[in-house]
Amino acid sequence: MDIEVLRKVRDFAIKHARTDEYSIHGIDHWDRVFNHGLSLNVPREDLDVVQCFAYLHDVERDNDGYDEEHGPRAAKLIDEIRNSVLGFLDDKQIELLKEACALHTTCHRTGNPTIDACFDSDRLDLTRVGIIPDPDRMATKEGAEKARLRLK
Repeated sequence: MDIEVLRKVRDFAIKHARTDEYSIHGIDHWDRVFNHGLSLNVPREDLDVVQCFAYLHDVERDNDGYDEEHGPRAAKLIDEIRNSVLGFLDDKQIELLKEACALHTTCHRTGNPTIDACFDSDRLDLTRVGIIPDPDRMATKEGAEKARLRLK
């Protein structure tokens, strides 16, 4: 993804976020999720989805506690910004991004490598809240290996 396009997505997320940008689900978390996504060997054509997920998956949170509907709200937001902020994604990528955001807190694994990489990029940052990611709860082989390394 072009750096200017990435900056546009990131800046949108910061301005749109319902919670403080420095909360546990804010920009520092999103940047780490972005970096985890880069480390999961995602095919180039799917990496844009994983990178957008990093900045949009928690943008609709009402708080840092339990907020069951933040994922589905993020998926709805993606429809609203698909022709502006996300205009560089094609229809298939938009659908993958929406599904990843909608399901990231309720689904363990989908079998779709792009969506599963999104899930793992988020789960690999559980250490920020004192949880060591469980290799058996990761959705991808790469995510499970990275979680195993954290156990050592």
